[in-house]
This record gives sequence, C-alpha cells and structure tokens, in this order.
Amino acid sequence: MKFLIVFVALFAVALAAPAEVEIVRSESDVGPENFNFAWETSDGAKAEAQGQLKNAGSEQEAISVKGSYSFVADDGQTYTVEYVADENGFQPSGAHLPVA
Repeated sequence: MKFLIVFVALFAVALAAPAEVEIVRSESDVGPENFNFAWETSDGAKAEAQGQLKNAGSEQEAISVKGSYSFVADDGQTYTVEYVADENGFQPSGAHLPVA
C-alpha cells in the first residue's frame, strides 16, 4: 500500500512539473564592497539587484541592497516586487502587496 501511495505521489509530481525553463540573460559583477546582478528566464521571470557595503570596518557595517524581481503567475499576470534590504530590514513594495 505504501508503494502505491508513493508511486501515485511521484506520478502526480511528474505530471505537474513545469516545462523546461532556460536562462536567457545572466549578468553579474561582484567586488569586495559592492555587487550587481541581473537574470531573466524564458518563462518571463526576472530579477536584478545592486548591493553596497556601508560603513566598512565599523561596528555599523551593513550591506544595502536595492532590487526587484518579477514572475508570471498561474493566472497569466506578471507580478513585480521592488525592494530595499538594509539595516532597517527587507522592505518590499508591489501593486499586489498589501500596504499597512
């Protein structure tokens, strides 16, 4: 019985597997105190970010990152999130996200 349950579960996962997705663009530049990257896939997903080390060598040393990512959801709509991540935490914004 356990074998049948596992087999059915694996079969369902195989049927639900998405089509093969390819990377159509990939760029990155990483330095000791900053970085930036961007990528895009054939299914419409994309991301990019830039980061910079702030207050290097001090007790307040932190990485500040600004970026965005987007993807095409099952409903066919593209969702985009822009964000800042720094000493104040992760701060996302997007038209589909609730606002406090």
